[in-house]
Amino acid sequence: MSIEAVDHLPQWYVVHTNPKQEDRAYSNLKCWGVETLLPKMKSRRVNEFTGAPTYVTKPLFPRYIFAKFNARKQLAKISFTRGVHHVVSFGGEPTPVEEDVIQILSARIDEHGFVKLGEDLKLGDKVVIKAGPLRDFHGVFERELNDNERISVLLTTISYQGRVVVSRDNLERASG
Repeated sequence: MSIEAVDHLPQWYVVHTNPKQEDRAYSNLKCWGVETLLPKMKSRRVNEFTGAPTYVTKPLFPRYIFAKFNARKQLAKISFTRGVHHVVSFGGEPTPVEEDVIQILSARIDEHGFVKLGEDLKLGDKVVIKAGPLRDFHGVFERELNDNERISVLLTTISYQGRVVVSRDNLERASG
């Protein structure tokens, strides 16, 4: 992996972990003195036998964590840390993450260490898309998709009733 174009200053990078090794990679990188971020969420699960709801803690981005380091000096050390599969790269070079993205994620982490994902939507709730190419389109909340807080919206603004996948952050409850 080439690091010729990488800046000399520590930057945030996305670290791809081995399966179910996010906590291990996070702890090991912290031991190296690397600043890390592992956004987590609480997921509600219903016990199939008793019907009782339970909450499970899991990563917001399964198999990915964020780490701030100097790629020129520490890339090999980071790459060979237990729990780490590799540092996400494009064109053979580690790809930095904007500080703003990390600040937005960090700002959404509550006092218990979980990412606040927004208000709960129920089947049939009217919603408005806040950003992106479908901005200001109105729709009806249909369902959440597995593990990724994207939701499928049945558009009602136009006469075509197609389904679109939109990030939860780009939605807000419609008034009225």
